Amino acid sequence: MKLELYQIDSFTEEIFRGNPACVVPLKNWLPDETLFKITRENAVAETAFFIDNGDTIHLRWFTPEIEMDLCGHATLATAHCLVKHLNYQKNRIVFETQVGELTVDIKDGAYYMDFPSRMPQPSTLPDVIKKSLNIQPKEVFKSRDYVLVYESEEEIKNITIERSIFDLINLDPGGVVVTAPGTDSDFVSRYFTPQSTILEDPVTGSAYCSLIPFWALRLGNDNLFSRQLSEREGQLYCENKKERVIVAGKARTYSQGLIWIE
Repeated sequence: MKLELYQIDSFTEEIFRGNPACVVPLKNWLPDETLFKITRENAVAETAFFIDNGDTIHLRWFTPEIEMDLCGHATLATAHCLVKHLNYQKNRIVFETQVGELTVDIKDGAYYMDFPSRMPQPSTLPDVIKKSLNIQPKEVFKSRDYVLVYESEEEIKNITIERSIFDLINLDPGGVVVTAPGTDSDFVSRYFTPQSTILEDPVTGSAYCSLIPFWALRLGNDNLFSRQLSEREGQLYCENKKERVIVAGKARTYSQGLIWIE
């Protein structure tokens, strides 16, 4: 069996920046074991698999370890793949996913993803996470992910994780996002996933389901610009819409090829 494979950098206008995802179009679903093997072979944080049914597109996301309930950068990469490589003609894409129907609007070369809002609530930090951090947060919140709030962008840049301690906790399918007000953006963040092949996710669209409502309330502004301060960095345009959030960005294709499944 021959399958197309696209590797796309999401939330960036440059290759080698943003967050790389692989996208594999399918005609029929393969066994999950095979999907995991393809994902591990791709050696990126997430691989998106989709089947185009005409009116809707069934979309699933896999890491090398687990199937995700939601993945922003691989959704953006899938939209980019459809528009730039598979001759998708509509200005709106409808995806059917584990979290229900997701839409992506295409405007001026950017992809506007409509995601569920997940306002984080005040929480306490597990000791194992606390011990793994070199800088302690000012405030702690939680939704799917732990949201650790710091005072400055400089602190976010300087955070390090002691992985031997951090990996003792299992937050499947969530992680830990650290965030603070930005200097040339409304807010900044970084994202870490314990027990994952890739500890720090370069740009994490799903985390913005929590970051957008949090910072919209704190800053009194529903339209926000954010940077994720990983080594690759990403740029995200955000809108708070009460029960939903809009997470927008651009993408660039890095490679296109074929894979063979026996």
